[in-house]
Amino acid sequence: MFKTNRFMAILACLVLVAAFTGCAASSQHESTGQYVDNSVITSKVKAAIFNEPDLKSLQIKVESFKGDVQLSGFVDSAQSAAKAGEVARGVGGVASVKNDLVVK
Repeated sequence: MFKTNRFMAILACLVLVAAFTGCAASSQHESTGQYVDNSVITSKVKAAIFNEPDLKSLQIKVESFKGDVQLSGFVDSAQSAAKAGEVARGVGGVASVKNDLVVK
């Protein structure tokens, strides 16, 4: 009985260690909290671009990783590309913006 309890305790500890390790961040992977934070940032940037009347928001794709936002897609003019970058930079939580918008 004592061996069974000890085995179960060790097994429980190993499961907890594995769970916490799986949620840890690395340079190429986000932690669970960072993933949620970046989802919020992405949503805020999309909403800000959508609310900007001069931008066609359906043509702009927004992705974020560790607070860095990447804009991609197509816009009608260089002014629209610059405006989208400005709007994204104005959103709280954005560390940097990589503007890969293409003028068509």
